Amino acid sequence: MSRIDFLFEVGTEEIPAGYLAPALAALEERLSQALTAARLDFKRLRTWATPRRLAVGLWGLAEGQADTLKEITGPPVKVAFDQAGRPTKAALSFAQNQGVDVADLITVETKKGEYLAVRRKEQGRPTAEVLTEILPPLILGLPFPKVMRWGRGEVAFVRPIHWVLAVLDGRVLPLSLGGITAADTSRGHRFLHPEPVEIDSPDDYENRLAAAHVIVSFDRRLDLVQEEIARAAAENGTDLRVLPDEELETEVANLVEEPAAICGRFDESFLKLPAPVLITAMREHQRYFALTDGQGRLQPYFIAVNNTRARDLNVVRRGHQRVLRARLDDARFYFEDDRKTTLESKQEALKEVVFHSLLGTSWEKVQRFTRLAEDLADRLDPAVKPVLLRAAGLCKCDLVTGVVGQFPSLQGVMGREYALLDGEPEEVAQAIQEHYWPIRAGGELPRTSAGALLSLA
Repeated sequence: MSRIDFLFEVGTEEIPAGYLAPALAALEERLSQALTAARLDFKRLRTWATPRRLAVGLWGLAEGQADTLKEITGPPVKVAFDQAGRPTKAALSFAQNQGVDVADLITVETKKGEYLAVRRKEQGRPTAEVLTEILPPLILGLPFPKVMRWGRGEVAFVRPIHWVLAVLDGRVLPLSLGGITAADTSRGHRFLHPEPVEIDSPDDYENRLAAAHVIVSFDRRLDLVQEEIARAAAENGTDLRVLPDEELETEVANLVEEPAAICGRFDESFLKLPAPVLITAMREHQRYFALTDGQGRLQPYFIAVNNTRARDLNVVRRGHQRVLRARLDDARFYFEDDRKTTLESKQEALKEVVFHSLLGTSWEKVQRFTRLAEDLADRLDPAVKPVLLRAAGLCKCDLVTGVVGQFPSLQGVMGREYALLDGEPEEVAQAIQEHYWPIRAGGELPRTSAGALLSLA
């Protein structure tokens, strides 16, 4: 049987960056399983994704299903024939239901004994017919944290579907998805190449779209994001280093189809804020990369990665700077407001924060785990008790601060910063931050005894 290639792409409105990698993994796994179950052999499968598309290519796909010999089991032999060897009603009914004579039935050995059976050759169907049947429910059934409905609400998918490309052996596969009929055209970059792009083979997919300013390979987009960031930092003319952030690089690579970075600047007065506040404001709200000098000190610069190459970069730069200034003004307001009172004075506010309807307030929670931490210290490291108890009383106080209210990921981090600003010992401040560790599987573990015991408690 000869081999053919297949290319499929579903085009949508912008898909959230965090959805892409899980969707591609599910697409690859489910399509492989569906093809195997459908007896369609293939040599290679590859998936691609950008914010506006999910795609898959198949190489060396069989032109049709392999023929198969189907065996249907009937009644036991001892029930199918009487003592004289004549077929009983059970044998006659089984043969009639299968459309064969009793003489055509065979005997097969099973774990339960001998049974009558019939073997029938099942002709394989053409690949086009099978793909048209399995693809629409497979694509619409991909798992996403949230889906949308549009139009009449008959279809649910991660985002509204705008186009479908389905080409089998150079010809359009006649299928429909979400009310959209498949064609042999994709779409280029929304702004740089909005015209349709004809593609008739998975071999041409990456190159045709690259010419239309769409980089469909995630690995290539990630490389370009890193190259663009390095270029923008170097073009500034000062000795700037990009603060390493692999997670943000990955997210940004899934937010753009052709990355273009630009370096901006913010007012140096904001450097009076703790570095974690500045970095988090840039990272979480704007997806900007922070920059440091050669000694690792934060500098009043940032790098933004855009999804298009603007004609006037200064206009784009001023826009980014204006937005960031508003974010940093907010952060400075909350920080300065927090600093009007000490961290310790915020303990009283924890009595108004409900931790759980059946377990009481955050204040009551603090009392419980403080007793547990003290008991652990008595058993394991009594000398650390003074530091441990002081840190336990302060470790949840930053939950009621304005900065943590704006940036929840800074819980513990701001507790440490505020403790140091209040003159608390370094070991107390460190234990406040470490009591949240590890934040995730494989995350950093507490380095101090007080932090470790508080984390356990």
